[in-house]
Amino acid sequence: MRRVALVTLVVDDYDEAIRFYTEALGFRLAEDAPRPDGSRWVVVQPGGDATATGLLLARAKDEDQRSRVGDQTGGRVGFFLHTDDFARDHARMTAAGVTFLEKPRHEPYGTVAVFRDLYGNRWDLLQPAA
Repeated sequence: MRRVALVTLVVDDYDEAIRFYTEALGFRLAEDAPRPDGSRWVVVQPGGDATATGLLLARAKDEDQRSRVGDQTGGRVGFFLHTDDFARDHARMTAAGVTFLEKPRHEPYGTVAVFRDLYGNRWDLLQPAA
């Protein structure tokens, strides 16, 4: 095994999720293809690295899946977005309307702040220590 290629994130709506991840977080839309069942295969990835782990944005199909939108990790931070310039990305994301749940803090492992995505999932924005 070489890497984790995709992680599924259950969302309410493809287009609003694409807008949030591309505009607010700066991801790139890697794929958006219709599927025969009326769903879409939508993949977003951080940065310009085509080998980076992507998010498969999967629209909830039923009530059971809808109940998990925004709380896929039981309220824990479930996603970790690394940056090489914390101040730049924190400022850009804040200006784009991203909700940070805390002020940036410096830990032995790096500079970090928890934010929520469009649906309420918790993420770390993290600049690892050198």
